[in-house]
Amino acid sequence: MNMILLKFITNMGMRGKEQPIIRWSSVSKPAIGGLSFYMAFLLSTACYSIFFPASPLFHDVEALGIIGATALAFLMGLADDAYNTKPWLKFFVQLFCGVLLIISGNYIQFFELDYLNYGLTIFWIIGIMNSINMLDNMDGITATVSIFILLICLSFLSVNGNYQSFDFIVVLGVLCALIAFLFYNWNPSKMFMGDTGSQFLGMFIAAMGIKYIWNSSTFDGESEVMQKIFTVLIAFILPIVDTTSVVINRLARKQSPFVGGKDHTTHHLSYLGLSDSRVGFVFLGLSVISLIICTGIFKFVDTWRWYHSVILLSYFLIIFGLLFGFTQMNKDKRK
Repeated sequence: MNMILLKFITNMGMRGKEQPIIRWSSVSKPAIGGLSFYMAFLLSTACYSIFFPASPLFHDVEALGIIGATALAFLMGLADDAYNTKPWLKFFVQLFCGVLLIISGNYIQFFELDYLNYGLTIFWIIGIMNSINMLDNMDGITATVSIFILLICLSFLSVNGNYQSFDFIVVLGVLCALIAFLFYNWNPSKMFMGDTGSQFLGMFIAAMGIKYIWNSSTFDGESEVMQKIFTVLIAFILPIVDTTSVVINRLARKQSPFVGGKDHTTHHLSYLGLSDSRVGFVFLGLSVISLIICTGIFKFVDTWRWYHSVILLSYFLIIFGLLFGFTQMNKDKRK
């Protein structure tokens, strides 16, 4: 699929035809990888309807909410890649994506009061969509991080044996598309995913995070709240740390957090002397650790103890401290 998109990019009417996106790389490349993600999502949805006709999607309100929200996110990303839309328009589309999820019952169930859950859900959706978009700043980074977040969701699905659910089929489909895309996006890359891909992925993994981490039925007991919080932090540690670091540093410099720049954690690892490929391997290694920790929590932690919280909090703070610390070096390059 990616080979076909590369071959016919000049006929697709995307920005890659007249104004290719220029990112960290000094070479202009087409930003069309996201199309393959959404096509895989649609194909997986169609396959589910064909192979499991006893469970029609039009009766599944939650599935319809995810389909609608991801479609809206994809179209927003497509428009941004083609026309470079305004930040306020992206914000309102992301807000509406969150509203669609809430209406369809896909919202975080964390507090006793629903309006607090709705607010947290909106914050989560907008935050993750922007985090994934901002993390797409160097070859292979966002694809790698997204692959392992989806693998964490699949690990939960496997624990509960939900192999014939809509979520399992579409997560598997998008995961396969991401792995295939990574062959073309790893440094030196042949294409980018663009906002088409990052907006869709942000919406999709945020929704899966709600269903299988925030609202996980695996967690119960008196320490359920702590289990959920720390599993979310570990599963999404790289988008959270990178975005938080960038926002803190830009506000400290009295700059808008929404204006792009070469001041991400990935960039500062490069300023320290790591090649783009090695930066990718650093994020790959951290993603593998997140997968191992979260899978271990799902499968082996029956009773949550205080030392689990201490260990996971320490790990999160160490990773945050290291990556944020790197952004404090080479201050003349934080632009």
